[in-house]
Amino acid sequence: MTRPVPLLLPPNQFDHFYRGGARIAALRGTDPGPTPYRRPEEWVASTTTRAGQATQGLSRLPDGTLLRDALAADPVGWLGSAHVERYGADGVELLVKLLDAGERLPVHLHPTRAFSRQHLGLAHGKTEAWVVLEADPGAVVGLGLRTPLTRDELADLVRSGQGGALVEALHTRPVRPGDGILVPAGTPHAIGAGVLVVEVQEPTDLSILLEWEGYAIDGQREGHLGLGWDLALAAVDLTVWSPSDVGRLVVSAPVAGADALVPALPPEAASYFRAHRVDAGAGLVDVPAGFAVLVVLGGAAELIPQDGRTLGLTRGDIALVPWAAGPWSLLGDATGVLTRPPAPDAPDAPW
Repeated sequence: MTRPVPLLLPPNQFDHFYRGGARIAALRGTDPGPTPYRRPEEWVASTTTRAGQATQGLSRLPDGTLLRDALAADPVGWLGSAHVERYGADGVELLVKLLDAGERLPVHLHPTRAFSRQHLGLAHGKTEAWVVLEADPGAVVGLGLRTPLTRDELADLVRSGQGGALVEALHTRPVRPGDGILVPAGTPHAIGAGVLVVEVQEPTDLSILLEWEGYAIDGQREGHLGLGWDLALAAVDLTVWSPSDVGRLVVSAPVAGADALVPALPPEAASYFRAHRVDAGAGLVDVPAGFAVLVVLGGAAELIPQDGRTLGLTRGDIALVPWAAGPWSLLGDATGVLTRPPAPDAPDAPW
């Protein structure tokens, strides 16, 4: 068996129900498709399929092999023995996306692990996080309820197609490039128009829509995970948050001259995934052995594994590094976002 080595991932962008995708195409050098652009997501290093699809969403390696199949053939080579012992050999415990909100996303949420296990027979929910790459002036995200809402009031709004009113019920927070935001499962949220993010999440495609008017989706049919509205809406966390509650889930963009490797998310994210901002121009970037995905945002660098061939990187490249490559370094002036699964010794997930 050939040992896995660092490589560049081909594009994996596809159509969706909301508009966007031009920013991803500009970064990756791909075709954004016909206007209005509706390719707002690229699924990166994905062993997760889009809901209801057989293969859409799965990432392929440069030779055309599905990453899912490569992992199944050599889980330790890709993930490491400690990861496999803690989390199993079925996947990477991680889904990374590029997400370009060409319009505001509808208010929605994702179920917790406990809800998913009980009602969907799945091991994961969908806690996620956003590392902001680009943001138009005045761009915002919505996160958590700021006004009280009973479950019956929520159900009435959703069933009557008035879920858009929930936008006013959310906290809104301006965002700028470099910000990192953790979104616990169960939390109502929305990404505003004009925001490009690296989204890091649990490896599922589970969304409960609270609004859909004006979007190219039949929310009455597709918005409740096939559970019916009574059960689906039980997944919503109706906790009223304070501004400080929101603030604890945000890591602001670093100041100029920050270290070469800076945590991009609050500590609570470590139970689900890891993300760091990378600036090789600020110093040598050293990364321990393990499955890793690096999205290069600017500059150029060489990815130097402990044992193997150097991989050249420039803006728009996405490098996939297996555990078998050993510890590795970046040499150059590249900037980017480094994402990894939770560490084998990470605390148990609370949501």
